[in-house]
Amino acid sequence: MQNIQEKRVAAGRERQALEQSVVRRYDKMVEKKVNRSCGIHDGTFHADEVTACALLIVFGLIDEEKIIRTRDSELLAQCEYICDVGGIYEPAKKLFDHHQVDYQGPLSSAGMVLLYLKNQKIITEEVYHFFNESLVRGVDNHDNGLDPQIPGVCTYSHILANFTPIHYEAEPEELEAAFREALTFSRGHVQRLWDRYQYNHSCREIIAEAMKTSESFLLFERAIPWMDVFFELGGEEHPAQFIVMPSGTHWKVRGIPPSPHDKMRVRWPLPKEWAGLLEEELKKRTGIEGAIFCHKGRFISVWETKEDALKALDIILQQQRETA
Repeated sequence: MQNIQEKRVAAGRERQALEQSVVRRYDKMVEKKVNRSCGIHDGTFHADEVTACALLIVFGLIDEEKIIRTRDSELLAQCEYICDVGGIYEPAKKLFDHHQVDYQGPLSSAGMVLLYLKNQKIITEEVYHFFNESLVRGVDNHDNGLDPQIPGVCTYSHILANFTPIHYEAEPEELEAAFREALTFSRGHVQRLWDRYQYNHSCREIIAEAMKTSESFLLFERAIPWMDVFFELGGEEHPAQFIVMPSGTHWKVRGIPPSPHDKMRVRWPLPKEWAGLLEEELKKRTGIEGAIFCHKGRFISVWETKEDALKALDIILQQQRETA
């Protein structure tokens, strides 16, 4: 028993010595590092290192053409960033691997890079939370075998996996081309998430003002992404039950969900007798000439003009008062 314990201690010392040796080699070659470069492992690629690279590109830390796929430690040591390879997680040295025994956390290389962006104040706590909840946490879970495998559900990580060559004996050139294609997809997705987040938050003042001046409904004079910011500003406690705003060339009346975690329901459904009606039928039922459509789920309706939408809202609020 003592002999086994001694072997374990010796093995641990050997592993620690090896890791220290690798770190020293990286430190020694700092002057040779290629600025704005990133090293990742070769062979089959996965969503986590692809996404890690995409995050570093989108937030301006590396150049796409300076990504190298290799397990050659001499080549990796010349990279400014190293993701998903190398056996070391040391953010201060821009090393982001999660495969080593001494790392027992929940992150993959994608989560490590996202956390680095936050800790370096390249992104805010709010932006970190947005990317973690909308993308990266799912990548981490998938890479670490923690995501539920639900038949019929295709995730972002599944899509990236489908970029890998079909044949297991694919040549390095084919794998490289497939990785570049996957990276283009991932970079575009990350960029669109970032652009959408920034656009949503550019509407923050408009939404905040509407929340101050109205109680039963929020009126917006132009179409904006209101829901996420509404709840960030305390919308769960706000009394408004509907929003009225443009929808293409028309206007809509939409019910507000009770919370950001229950978006498939509304605080007050549209009238039952409107459910599923189109144009002429809805016009007859409401007496509003500009009636176009009411969803059968009773959460949204569409009207020709702002005035028509407000007339519809008056009917809804009147029914609500009568019910109360």
